[in-house]
Amino acid sequence: MMRLNETHASALTSWVASANSPGCDFPIQNLPFAQFRRRGSAEAFRGGVAIGEQIVDLGAGSSAGLFTGLARTAAEACAQPSLNTFMAMGAESWSALRLALSRGLRRGAPLAEALAPYLVPQAEAEFSLPCQIGDYTNFNTSLHHAARAGALCRPDNPLQPNYKWMPVGFHGRASSIQVSGQGFHRPCGQTRGAEAAEPGFGPCQWLDHALEVGVFIGPGNELGEPIPIAAAEQHVFGVCLLNDWSARDIQAWEYQPLGPFLSKNFASTLSPWVVTMEALAPYRAPLARSEGDPESMPYLTSTANSTAGGIDINLQVLIQTSKMRAAGQVPESFAQSCFAHAYWTIAQMVAHHTVNGCNLRPGDLFGSGPQSGPAHEEAGSMLELSRGGKEAVYLSNGETRTFIEDGDSILVRAYCQRAGAARIGFGEVVSRVLPARARVQTERSYHVADRAPLQLVCSGARQSRG
Repeated sequence: MMRLNETHASALTSWVASANSPGCDFPIQNLPFAQFRRRGSAEAFRGGVAIGEQIVDLGAGSSAGLFTGLARTAAEACAQPSLNTFMAMGAESWSALRLALSRGLRRGAPLAEALAPYLVPQAEAEFSLPCQIGDYTNFNTSLHHAARAGALCRPDNPLQPNYKWMPVGFHGRASSIQVSGQGFHRPCGQTRGAEAAEPGFGPCQWLDHALEVGVFIGPGNELGEPIPIAAAEQHVFGVCLLNDWSARDIQAWEYQPLGPFLSKNFASTLSPWVVTMEALAPYRAPLARSEGDPESMPYLTSTANSTAGGIDINLQVLIQTSKMRAAGQVPESFAQSCFAHAYWTIAQMVAHHTVNGCNLRPGDLFGSGPQSGPAHEEAGSMLELSRGGKEAVYLSNGETRTFIEDGDSILVRAYCQRAGAARIGFGEVVSRVLPARARVQTERSYHVADRAPLQLVCSGARQSRG
């Protein structure tokens, strides 16, 4: 695990004034990475690091010779159109560049005058995905989400026997992952209403968000060579915010016997900023376990993982409806949770994913699955908040939601805060739901699935996923 060093000192301040503002997501103790260019320009996307309301342009800075040694090599890798090469370089290179940036951005730094011309206001930037994502795997690491979602289908047996023995997951679709700001059309597909004898076809009626943490892989492993849990975090570059959208009514009908398919591959939205594992070192938390839980198998166990495998990331999900937008009303929070509640840690996800010899590659993405806490209002999905569509969620302007409607924008924000450490944030991930496109014509007529209680639709289903 990453150790505390001089870059984490809470007393550090920056000559970039906005980085010292109370509540700033990007103080000098954070320094997250993204791919950006000036909005509306034909510039190539290149790596940048957030400091306050500014971005350090690593593409321009590396060519200007602002860094030396390993930090210079790392900065040159960040000048490429994606961060894959930088991610592949490993923790020593990441730390060297982070340290050089920290020292150059501190108040009174000799490098301040040389760095200043290479700052770009975030308000003038547009972002791409941080890297080329080769493979995407979505886990279901929240016990609270798994139990609540499972109870909608199996009230007497919410969790399957395997849940507390291994991090369960499924392989997702990398091609439909977009950076924050995307709008996507409501998906269409097959659904079957509670009383219907046959399925019908039409737009999804149970569109749901998923409050997730994304995990980017750094150096990979050779095919056939598992990554031991003690070394797992050396293969993790950092984390971001992820909304893995779900079509719950399509999912309820399709996911037996092979799991989610069209219900999960139509849209996933990532925040542009990746917070490094080193920046998260002050906010580590013990592994979330309760008395009576089974002891994990040796390949999923280490002392470091038990004592500090979790990360205390406070998560918040907000909504802005079309009506709110027209009235000039800002997005409204309707759920909060914390990544420290996750039953399975990042290291355990890496160890389990590779224990069969599966090879990971730089830029691969893991999703944590919806992150829910023990209280109902800490739900990581609308599925849980509305109890499968049976109870409306009330907004301050009088609107209600059981699932996400056309025109709704969903925002996810997050931050870490702990006594003795600076507060750092993740920015936000936002995406808006657009109406379904023209419906696919079929020979038979179709109906839109009704909003019957979910347990009636997926009666007899096996594992509730994601």
